[in-house]
Amino acid sequence: MNKQPQSQPVEAEYLQPGRFVDSNHPAIIDFARQHGTGHDSQSGQAIALYYAVRDGFLYDPYRIDHSEAGFKASRCLESGRGFCITKAALLAAVARAAGIPARLGFADVRNHMTSARLKEAMKTDVFAFHGYTDLYLDGRWVKATPAFNLTLCQKVGILPLEFDGRNDSIFHPLDASGRRHMEYVRGRGVFADVPRDDILAAWAELYPRAFIDDDGAGGADFQQEARTDN
Repeated sequence: MNKQPQSQPVEAEYLQPGRFVDSNHPAIIDFARQHGTGHDSQSGQAIALYYAVRDGFLYDPYRIDHSEAGFKASRCLESGRGFCITKAALLAAVARAAGIPARLGFADVRNHMTSARLKEAMKTDVFAFHGYTDLYLDGRWVKATPAFNLTLCQKVGILPLEFDGRNDSIFHPLDASGRRHMEYVRGRGVFADVPRDDILAAWAELYPRAFIDDDGAGGADFQQEARTDN
């Protein structure tokens, strides 16, 4: 009697290169080697890669490229900046390149401390399809949110998100002064790759056409704006 082939572990799907989580890109592989080597565990690798992505790439919601290329992890790596989705895709890509299963999670969040300029452009303080990374470590999925770089957090007085490889790293409800900061409003699920079509459809429904067409606020500098807006 022939044995039936065993199915792959669930996490095996999350080691393969994706259309946007392009973990087979040479620059992604080089980045993973540079920042993820020299650790004696996958958790140690994951922690190092998290901080390399969190702080090595500026958070920028004003320069969002809606093209297919604009959502790729390799584009974020090339540009040195990104927003929550592309930074999450970058972390997922370099994790996969290092042999760590990774996927993307999405949720709608309300940012009670969003900048006045960005709120006016969006006509809301709810960010649809906020992206984070799920990393498979020690037999379970752990959330990691690399969106806000440390220097940005220090400028506006919000608590930076730390990651220890064991506990979920998600937005704090309050800032460093006790003011309301982030509120999770709606879960959007987890995906092996960036659901770009779903994201763009939601944005088209929720946000003014001018905000989508102008890529936010006409090229404003979010890092500079964050110095004085809050």
